[in-house]
Amino acid sequence: MEKIEFHHTLPVQIRFNDVDKFGHVNNTIYFQYYDTAKTDYIAKVCPNVEWDREAIMVVHIECDFISQLRGDNIVAVRTAVDKIGHKSFNLLQEVYNMDTDEVICRCTSIMVAYNLEKHESMLMPQKWIEAISNFEGRKF
Repeated sequence: MEKIEFHHTLPVQIRFNDVDKFGHVNNTIYFQYYDTAKTDYIAKVCPNVEWDREAIMVVHIECDFISQLRGDNIVAVRTAVDKIGHKSFNLLQEVYNMDTDEVICRCTSIMVAYNLEKHESMLMPQKWIEAISNFEGRKF
């Protein structure tokens, strides 16, 4: 597997209610961190999405928990696109400890371009592909 270079990083705050009685961040919370970073990535990289007509939807998501995340850790989420298809793209994300650079959790999502008016998937707009390619520094 080729090493992915991440160009997008978003620090996230661990909130009091994210932590269970053992001092660990609950596994369901990671997906909130990933969603926050995913939203920021799309807003910065593809600023011309017409949200009243177009959407980008998660159709598959999987997560590997590598080490524990404690409530006192300082963390961020790294996000990158590693593949673009006709109607979808693969989004890779990592929660990592900003003090140690240790990867705590990895997530892979398949995101689909969706037409809200027709209620069906749509071809990835060329403007999105170009914007992602420019941001990631590679041709898809």
